[in-house]
Amino acid sequence: MALQNFQYDIIMREYSRRQSRTRRELEERRQEAFLRVPRLAEIDGEVASLSARRARDLIQNGEGSVDGLKKEVALLAEERLSLLRENGFSPDYLEPHYVCPLCQDTGYIGNKKCSCFKKAEIELLYAQSNLREILEKENFEHFSFDWYSDTIKNEATGLTARDTARRAYDGAWNFVRNFDSRFQNLFLYGSTGVGKTFLSHCIAGELLKTSHCVLYFSAYDLFDRLAHSTFSRKPGADQEEDFIYDCDLLIIDDLGTELTNSFVSSELFFCINERLTRRRSTIISTNLKLEDFSAAYSERTFSRIASNFQMIKLIGKDIRIQKIFLGGK
Repeated sequence: MALQNFQYDIIMREYSRRQSRTRRELEERRQEAFLRVPRLAEIDGEVASLSARRARDLIQNGEGSVDGLKKEVALLAEERLSLLRENGFSPDYLEPHYVCPLCQDTGYIGNKKCSCFKKAEIELLYAQSNLREILEKENFEHFSFDWYSDTIKNEATGLTARDTARRAYDGAWNFVRNFDSRFQNLFLYGSTGVGKTFLSHCIAGELLKTSHCVLYFSAYDLFDRLAHSTFSRKPGADQEEDFIYDCDLLIIDDLGTELTNSFVSSELFFCINERLTRRRSTIISTNLKLEDFSAAYSERTFSRIASNFQMIKLIGKDIRIQKIFLGGK
């Protein structure tokens, strides 16, 4: 998904700040250098005058008429460089010092985004995802099957907890690989601490690396945010709410831990339905059993999920408890 207008504006404001800072710092260096070495100011004036003459002659008489002017400018540039070195200044002291020399802090090289713009995109998306710190630890590289039993079995499938985890892991990777070519949604369910949130973080991390817009919310935080935008109607609330419905991937974690009421139930249905309509992917994780989920959020909501989400169940012992007993290993 392309950046939304307000995201693009955030990045471009930073480029504008960089340009202003570069101009201010250059002017400060110029004043210092000209005060110490007045001849440098004279050279700048002479170069400006010669450049204007060169442009005028080029228009009137063609390239051949400006060869002499080129030599004069080159001699002045050599003199300026010598004066800078003789007085302890760096050779580029009177040049702009850009954060990104490639695009000169414009964000673009020609009509293409500079690599620094793409980096800024990813940084912004990470910051807005609510996942920046957690993804350093919770990613595919750190996903371990050792926490899953090879004796505990899912009665419905006959697969062990470890085999079930492998199937879920493969499903998560397929979700990432096919994200841009196939519309898909995931519903991760199972008891507490079996890796549902970890797996959703793995997916989020991979998509953020490729500049996809990912938003993560615990169920409580999501409905709290929606309640504020619904009842307070603060400036910008509509834009923020639309961002929830239109981001590339929305992760709703621990659904069922919030206080469920008619508002929450209706907002969940609307959120899911709106994102399905816009063909924006969603991942939901819950500790609830499927029958309890249906009872908590209505059959209508569960029907939308069952018909549009890939259902992935994880089983096993609570990994957090296992880590506690093993001293955090």
